[in-house]
Amino acid sequence: MKPRLPRWLAASALAATVAFTGTPASAQDQFVPVLSYRVGPYAAGGTGFFGGMIDYFNLVNQGGGINGVKISWEECETEYNASRGVECYERLKSKNGGASAIEPLSTGIAYGILDRVAVDKIPMTTLGYGRADAQNGQVFPYVFPLIATYWDQASAMLKYLGDKAGGMDKLKGKKIVHLYHDSAYGKEPFPVLEAGAKQYGYDLIKIAVPHPGNEQNSQWLEIRRSNPDFVILWGWGVMNAVAIKTAARVGYPRDKMIGVWWAGSEEDAIPAGDAAKGYATMTYNTPGNYPVLDEIRKKVYGAGKGNLSDKDRIGSVYHMRGVTAAILFVEAVKKAQEKYGKGKRMTGEQVRWGFENLNIDEAKQKALGVFGMFPPVKTSCQDHVGSGMVKAQIWDGKQWKALTPNWISGDRAMLSKMIAESSAKYAAEKKITPACAPG
Repeated sequence: MKPRLPRWLAASALAATVAFTGTPASAQDQFVPVLSYRVGPYAAGGTGFFGGMIDYFNLVNQGGGINGVKISWEECETEYNASRGVECYERLKSKNGGASAIEPLSTGIAYGILDRVAVDKIPMTTLGYGRADAQNGQVFPYVFPLIATYWDQASAMLKYLGDKAGGMDKLKGKKIVHLYHDSAYGKEPFPVLEAGAKQYGYDLIKIAVPHPGNEQNSQWLEIRRSNPDFVILWGWGVMNAVAIKTAARVGYPRDKMIGVWWAGSEEDAIPAGDAAKGYATMTYNTPGNYPVLDEIRKKVYGAGKGNLSDKDRIGSVYHMRGVTAAILFVEAVKKAQEKYGKGKRMTGEQVRWGFENLNIDEAKQKALGVFGMFPPVKTSCQDHVGSGMVKAQIWDGKQWKALTPNWISGDRAMLSKMIAESSAKYAAEKKITPACAPG
C-alpha cells in the first residue's frame, strides 16, 4: 500500500500559490527583499525556507523589533528562475529606504547578482550554497556563504565515506558516483571531489540528471552496471525522491548513499516511502526541537501570524534553515547597531559590517534558544563562512535524526588552498585589489 503523505506535504502545491506579499514598511525599518519561490518544481523547499525566515521576523517584531527597529519585507516570486530572480532584486533593492540584505536561496540567482551586490552595497547571504571562494571577504566583501559552503560539505562527505570505509586510506581503489543535478549547483563540488580522487585514489564517476529530475532510469542502470561503493546524491526538488525510489528499484543499498543537504528534507524522504529508510545526508542544522521553535508556535502562530499554511511544518528541515538564516540576519543588524547606533536603522553597508563581525558562540545560542541547532559562527574579513562545520543525519522512516553526534569538518588545509587560489583568480579577472572593506 502506498504510504499516505502528511497533510502539509500533500497540500504543499496548493500552499505555494498563496500570496504573502510582505508587511507594511517605512524607511525607518530594516527592509528585506524576499526572493521566494512558492510555485514550480522547487516550491516545497521555498515555502518552508522563506516561511521560516518570515516566522522569525514576525517573532522579532512581536518583541519590539531589533532594539526597537522593526523588520519589513516584500516578496517577489522567482519560481527559482535566475533571470526572474535578478529582475526581482532590481525591483526591490531600493524600496523602503533600501535593502538591508538579500538571501535568494538559489545558486543561479546568487551568481546573477554576485557583482551587483558589491556595487549596490547590499550584503548577500548564501546559506550553505553559492561560491565557496566567497569565504574570502577580501575579494567578496558583500557575499557571505555562512555556516558551510559546498566545498566544506563535499570534503566532509569524503571524510564521512572514509570513516564508513574504515579510514581515508581505505578509499583507494573504491568507486564513488557523483549523481548530480545538471546545473551550476550540481557541478559546485567538482573541484573538491576531483582533488579528493587524486589525494585518496578513488575512482570518481560523474553522472548528470537533467532538470527537474523526474526520470532517472538510464542513470541508475549505469550505476547498477558500474556497481560503485558509494553514491553521492547532489539533487534538488523532485529529483531526490525519484533517486531514492529508483535506487531501491534497481537494488542499490540506501546505506551506501550520502545526500547533499538539499536532498535531506522531509519533502525528499516522505514521498520516497519505505525506500528512504536508512538514507543519510549532510546537514548544517541538527534535527530536533528548540525553544525558539516553541516561541514561534506560541507567539507567532498563536497570534495567527504564521507564514506556513500548516503549523506541523514548524521545525521541519527547510523551516529550520529559514529560521537560521533570519537569526543570522538579525544578529548582524544587532552587531552593526553596537558600532553605528543602537536603535537605529542600519544601511546595507553597515549590516555588511555586522555580518563580518558575527560571534554566535554557545552562550549566545543558549540565550537565543537555539543551542546546538547550528554550529557556532564567528566571522571576519578573511572568513565570511564562520564555521565550515556540518553533521550527517539519517531518515529512520518517520523523521530525521542526527547520525554524527558532533560537528565535523573536511580537509581544512586543502580547502584553504583551493579558496585562496580560486578567489585570487576571480580577483585578477575582475581587477579587484583584495582588501578588507572599510568600516
